Amino acid sequence: MARLPADVYAELDRRLAPVDAALASRYPGDRGGRQPVHTVYVPADAFRAGVAGEWGAAARDALEAHPPLPFDESLRERVESKLDREPIEDLRIDFEDGYGVRSDSAEDAAARAAASALRAEPAPPFVGLRVKSLEDATRHRAIRTLDVFLDAYGGLPPGFVVTLPKVSVAEQVAAMNALCGRLESTHGLSAGALHFEAQIETPQAVLGADGTATVARFVAAASGRLTGLHYGTYDYSASVGVAAAYQSMAHPAADHAKAVMQVAAAGTGVRLSDGSTNVLPVGDTSAVHAAWQLHAGLVRRSLERGFYQGWDLHPAQLPTRFAATYAFFREGAPAAWNRLTAYRERRASGVLDEPATARALAGFLRRGLDCGALDPDEYDRAILETL
Repeated sequence: MARLPADVYAELDRRLAPVDAALASRYPGDRGGRQPVHTVYVPADAFRAGVAGEWGAAARDALEAHPPLPFDESLRERVESKLDREPIEDLRIDFEDGYGVRSDSAEDAAARAAASALRAEPAPPFVGLRVKSLEDATRHRAIRTLDVFLDAYGGLPPGFVVTLPKVSVAEQVAAMNALCGRLESTHGLSAGALHFEAQIETPQAVLGADGTATVARFVAAASGRLTGLHYGTYDYSASVGVAAAYQSMAHPAADHAKAVMQVAAAGTGVRLSDGSTNVLPVGDTSAVHAAWQLHAGLVRRSLERGFYQGWDLHPAQLPTRFAATYAFFREGAPAAWNRLTAYRERRASGVLDEPATARALAGFLRRGLDCGALDPDEYDRAILETL
């Protein structure tokens, strides 16, 4: 028999109501919808209509030029179909490191050309610009490029996001949030239409001078506009003193930074992306195979650690991106589905799963369906969406 009077319950409700509201606001959970498995960076001066199809064709050419396949033969049809149908899931037109410093007139022209090219034909599901940073030396150029692009496009492409590089402090995120609001009002966009992702490329973004995890403050500073945190492999590694020959997504310094990012983003709806490898599949067949093996291993490593997205810098990286991703989901899907079915049916099994794990199992299968690793007739998406 319960003996506490009702006013005890009411008092705790009053005491914890502000905490409940703060937690719900700060940690709303997954944002829903599809997350791309990669982001492809194309320098602004190299971007043109049809570039996605060109990358897919170049990827297939690499497979033909350097046999045998860098993946299991059972994945051939699925990977080749992806290269034909959707070789790039997320395209980022790069006005930063991949583009360099140009005259204002040249960058204005490149921004207008990018807008025109995006309007010329159906774009990948996700697109955007990487502008220069909001640091003092490049701030005005970053703002102007966005302004010129939006003016030339006359709205927003579907799935549009801005990549903000070299973010070091929450004030830069807050400034970007304010800038997005001004751009929306100036260009007649709906409030909240512009979103951005922050690149974690500096040690200060991970650990601040006051000893706190700076990246955790980015989410609140963005007021809901921040969609992703992207790890910048080479800028970050160089900044913490890792010699060039040892800079890698798999370096312990990289793992530490990404672990902090992962905890900071958990439950917030902000998604994570690993970085890139600059060892490209070019040269003779032995060099291409070595690069493919490295890339496939790094993609798999990221997936196993909960980073479902990464960067690709060359068309010949696409086969191993998709093959490693598909293998990961196809290998894990039968067990995930069996565990999820047992959980839903309250059947005894060899694993005792809880609600959080059931949601993770459903999320795993949804990701596999989204990227093409799994087929709709293999797993019932309607069931997955109930969790």
